[in-house]
Amino acid sequence: MKNRLLLLIIALLSVVTVQAQSKVYYIKEISPESLVKIYKALGVEPEGRVAVKISTGESGNNHYLKPTLIRNLVEEVNGTIVECNTAYGGSRQDVSKHWATIHEHGFDTLFAVDIMDEYGQMRIPVKDRSHIKYDIVGDHLANYDWMINLAHFKGHAMGGYGGVLKNASIGVASTAGKAYIHSAGKTDDAAKAWLPNNLAAGKTQDLFLESMAAAAQGVHEYMNGHVIYINVMNNMSVDCDCDGHPAKPELKDMGIVASLDPVAADQACLDMVFNYQGKPGDDNQPLINRINRQHGTYITDYAEKIGLGSKKYVLIEIK
Repeated sequence: MKNRLLLLIIALLSVVTVQAQSKVYYIKEISPESLVKIYKALGVEPEGRVAVKISTGESGNNHYLKPTLIRNLVEEVNGTIVECNTAYGGSRQDVSKHWATIHEHGFDTLFAVDIMDEYGQMRIPVKDRSHIKYDIVGDHLANYDWMINLAHFKGHAMGGYGGVLKNASIGVASTAGKAYIHSAGKTDDAAKAWLPNNLAAGKTQDLFLESMAAAAQGVHEYMNGHVIYINVMNNMSVDCDCDGHPAKPELKDMGIVASLDPVAADQACLDMVFNYQGKPGDDNQPLINRINRQHGTYITDYAEKIGLGSKKYVLIEIK
């Protein structure tokens, strides 16, 4: 009798553990049709005005998610492409140059596009106030009921990697908001954020990653959880789309993942990269080195800690 009871308890605990895991969908083929298919697999239909948050890519960069790739999905949700200005100069900090880059990369030819901080910004609350006391985002975020966080998964010079967590935090932040996150709450002045005494680097790199996680949670909560998270694992350079001269990708394309849990979505991609058996001409080590150099994997640890999502997931492959 005792053995039966023990087995029953173990079985119930196993069910609870499985149920606690987030669902992450995966499809190997990267195509316009696959993006729509994996979106539909989530079983969620956005209502009202839908923002599709992407990186429009720095001028000179050719690794960003192309309009032809994302077109079917954007049309499926009747979405508006949204972006915010950068904080490091380049072709997207100045509004007029940003619009020129958007046009150069073909987004405004196919879609409605909104630079959310073109005319202003606003502060939204954050739960974790360890470093940032609020998040500063483009004020047009208030115009949307749902968001498709459509991220290009790749390396990043400061974050180690960029996925949906970065796309929700740095990506939705205004110029001032980006400076505020990068300096871990020390300044919102883009001209001062990169000074050695303000920049969260070296021993304080984790403060920057924690600030990103807090900002991503702020956006998720502001949208009332009405966010779909998609990572496209193609053109995985060690450099971000914000780099006008990125390194050539050394790792071949892996596919698309999607989830309602941003932590699980990024963790699944990290696991795929780190567990991949690389070979000459298809080498994961450069990307792993970039991620490790910046302690990039820590962001999913911290995001889980503050309750944004779970690193535990069930991977569901779509054939």
